[in-house]
Amino acid sequence: MSGATVPRVVVVTASDRAAAGVYEDRSGRLLADLVAETGCTVDGPWVVPDGEPVAEALRRALSEGYDAALTTGGTGLGPHDATPEATRPLLEYEIPGLAEALRAAGRDRGVPAAVLSRGLAGVARAGDHRMLVVNLPGSSGGVRDGMAVLAPVLVHAVDQIRGGDHPRP
Repeated sequence: MSGATVPRVVVVTASDRAAAGVYEDRSGRLLADLVAETGCTVDGPWVVPDGEPVAEALRRALSEGYDAALTTGGTGLGPHDATPEATRPLLEYEIPGLAEALRAAGRDRGVPAAVLSRGLAGVARAGDHRMLVVNLPGSSGGVRDGMAVLAPVLVHAVDQIRGGDHPRP
C-alpha cells in the first residue's frame, strides 16, 4: 500500500428494527469483525433506520475522513429498503464490477435471491477527500459472501482512491 496510514473503515447498519431496539444488529457486528481481519481500523457499526439516515451516516463518515464506509441492509426489494437510493446521490462515480461481483458471489454460493440485491459500490467525494462506499446485504450470509469478494481488494481499492499506483512484481 502506497498510503502511509492504515485504512479507516466505518460500518453502517441500515435497519429500522435494529435502530429501534426490536432486535440486535448481528450483520453489522459481523461486518466490522470481518473488516478488522483485513488489517483496517474499524468503527461502528453505526445503526440507523433505512432511508435518509443512511445518507446522513455516509455524509458524516465522509466529513470525518473515513477511507471507506460499508453498509449492511436496505438493499433488497422491500418497501423500506432504500440504501441504494440514499447512497447514489453521494457517489462521484460507481464501481459496477464490484457490485456485480458481490451479487454473483452469493448466487454462486447457492443463494439465487442474491441477484435481487440492489447494492451499489462507488466513490464519494467531499473537497479533496474521497471515500469508498459499498452496500452489502443485511443478512449474515450476505455479509460473509460479500466480504469474501471485498476483503482481497479492500486495502488496494482504498490505496487506489488515495492515488496509489498498481503493485509491480
